[in-house]
Amino acid sequence: MNRSALADFLRRRREALRPSDVGLVPGPRRRAPGLRREEVAALTGMSVDYYARLEQQRGPQPSEQMLAALARALRLTAEERDYMFRLAGHGVPRRVPLESHVAPPLLRVLDRLEDSPALILSGLGEVLVQNRLAEAVFGEPPASGLARASAYRWFMEPESRNVYAPEHHEQQGRSQVSSLRAAHAAAGPGSFADEVLQALLRESEEFVRIWERHEVARRFEDHKTLVHPELGRIDVDCQALFTEDQSQALLVLTPAPGTEAEEKLRLLAVLGHETFA
Repeated sequence: MNRSALADFLRRRREALRPSDVGLVPGPRRRAPGLRREEVAALTGMSVDYYARLEQQRGPQPSEQMLAALARALRLTAEERDYMFRLAGHGVPRRVPLESHVAPPLLRVLDRLEDSPALILSGLGEVLVQNRLAEAVFGEPPASGLARASAYRWFMEPESRNVYAPEHHEQQGRSQVSSLRAAHAAAGPGSFADEVLQALLRESEEFVRIWERHEVARRFEDHKTLVHPELGRIDVDCQALFTEDQSQALLVLTPAPGTEAEEKLRLLAVLGHETFA
């Protein structure tokens, strides 16, 4: 672990960012450039003292999970992330099409979206990051296991379908299968996509029936009807922004102006997960 180089790298990357780059309000009395240490700590979920010790060359060796969180918080490119891992004494994460390092350009767009549900997905439908409104609609995603993949949740956890209107279930199921097929072709045998595929082939007759259609796509329907437990049906249009290699997508769900759906999303933006009267 190269403590001095790591400390200098973290400090310089922190100072190069503005609060608006990570979705924060600048606030008054900013005498120093860039983000504050406590802001980086909050973005990564670590204590301020822990992060401060890293910049002061006296912290313990950070784990790979902590480094991944720092890479996301500091909006590092893949090359910068790999460099940071080396400085911290870890091997460079293997780059595959379905890796979970979120593309900084997508994060910058997500940070500016507050009035519409928005989330960044991997090719397997893993929720890599989402805004507050998307969490109010879809809930908190699984942090581990096969259920990280949306296709696995769709076929093995039927309650996950409740967020979509019943008339869209068949099309949504076909979309899940075709997206998994494309992800599996990119990742290959032994990958996480392969684990998900083999489990579904063993455990879901419905999945097998659709899989045999041999449809391939990575697509999002233009229109979705979401179902909220208290607010009911919410009609939204779906737009997807992909990274250049198509491995990640920023999904934005917007209601038509002046509709009941727009009013419902405004209410969700205020109340979030609070219980409705």
